Amino acid sequence: MTTSHDDPAHLVATFLAAFNDGDAAVLEQAYEPDGVLVPRPGFPVTGPERSAANAYLLDMALPMDARPRHVYVAGDIALLIVDWSLRGTAPDGTAVDLRGTATDVARRGTDGDWRYVIDNPFGTALPS
Repeated sequence: MTTSHDDPAHLVATFLAAFNDGDAAVLEQAYEPDGVLVPRPGFPVTGPERSAANAYLLDMALPMDARPRHVYVAGDIALLIVDWSLRGTAPDGTAVDLRGTATDVARRGTDGDWRYVIDNPFGTALPS
């Protein structure tokens, strides 16, 4: 994965490019090995469950838009607040209109690349 060593916001661009290319392998590289994804509020997943949750979205074959709103860095830790959306018609004909403001935590690894420790796409939303 290619990211800017100085700008954790580039992680968002890398994730977005992999998502829009449908590249699950590169998408997985955006996470630390034990990185957490919260595909729905209150239900964090990691490992194979994280991969499955991302694959579910990739299978919709819809483009994602994402724009960092705020990026705060403290050493090798970053907080990213990101507005995102996924809209269109899925291959099965289902209308999709997902959007949120993510609250993500990233860490710069010893190799200099930023990766998600916590990817929380729905931010402060309450569990349903």
